[in-house]
Amino acid sequence: MQLPKASFGTLARRDDTTYPSVSLTVPALDGAGMPLLLLSDLSDHVRNLGNSSKASLLFDGTGGIDEPLTGPRVTLLGEVTETRDPAHRAAYLAARPEAAFYADFKDFRFYRFTVNEALLVAGFGRIHRFMANELFS
Repeated sequence: MQLPKASFGTLARRDDTTYPSVSLTVPALDGAGMPLLLLSDLSDHVRNLGNSSKASLLFDGTGGIDEPLTGPRVTLLGEVTETRDPAHRAAYLAARPEAAFYADFKDFRFYRFTVNEALLVAGFGRIHRFMANELFS
């Protein structure tokens, strides 16, 4: 599967008051194709992830399209967990070198988004659902 070309993603999860919440993120991918995130402990999304690791991550490839509903996007459904794997740190910083400025701040941590399934919208009315084993086998 080819992911839509996007330089950012939108992370969504429910907070402890059950309201859905979304946040702009700047992911990178690890060697297995799983998204990596660098998030601050000061953010609401990290606090909410402490209540539940379940989240979704939207990659929007509709930039520059006059009718965005006809453009590609993929929503990943999965679990977000902190990672201290040096390979994850290296992969993230290789893809996002600007993050080196704040990656070592005490409130920032690396996270890995483990994909369980994906919903690909390849254009208006062209919708495909994939389980992780179909994407990463």
